[in-house]
Amino acid sequence: MKRVIVSTAAVLMAAMLPSIVMASVAWPKGDGDLANGKKIFTEGKGSVPACNSCHGPEGLGDDNMGTPRISGQFYNFLLKQLEDFATDKRTDTTMFVMNTNAKGLSEQDRKDVATYLASLRKHGDTKVSNLEELKAAGQVVGLPHKGKSLVEWGGNEKGITACKSCHGYNGMGAPPVFPMIGQQRYVYLVNQLKKWRDGSRANDPKGAMRAVAQKMSDDDINNAAAYLAITSFYSSGNTRHAYDPH
Repeated sequence: MKRVIVSTAAVLMAAMLPSIVMASVAWPKGDGDLANGKKIFTEGKGSVPACNSCHGPEGLGDDNMGTPRISGQFYNFLLKQLEDFATDKRTDTTMFVMNTNAKGLSEQDRKDVATYLASLRKHGDTKVSNLEELKAAGQVVGLPHKGKSLVEWGGNEKGITACKSCHGYNGMGAPPVFPMIGQQRYVYLVNQLKKWRDGSRANDPKGAMRAVAQKMSDDDINNAAAYLAITSFYSSGNTRHAYDPH
């Protein structure tokens, strides 16, 4: 009799399959005040600085600062992260300001910012990490063609669940639980995967990300991040990049 081994992350993915299916039906945008959300993003509020001072004028993040792309992310996830920062369920170890900033906004302000950012979703490719420049600057950069295998099919010999199984095609996201990770900043992806792996970030539903990341080597993390950072949601999936020799 053959033994069947099912990973924790795979079980969680199956349990949340209806949510993944819903991703093709609706993209949550929130019902907050767009004008107030935009004002906070561009001007800040009180002691809270403008979001664009770290995340860039379009909210696309900055590899040099290690900040993530937040524009176009879906509402539920953005709001959850702001609430987790405000209640210290998540600690900002990148710029060391998000906990204070989130606390400085009211509950409605956080809803407004999340609504505004979710409204910036683009129907096409956007500016992505430049892997060649990062490598030239001394950053360890993975190989996208190897990362594609992990994203699409996982690492069967290690029991690594494919990113696609939860986060959708090329990491485009599967609301209301799984965020968009495709076209996320390379440095941010690497840092967060390592934080999931060592447990310093632990606000993932039912420990799903920690279960996956704990099975990933540094090379696995770098490769998966390299593919996700430059991938396209709108191609046949044969993403190519000048950096990738294959």
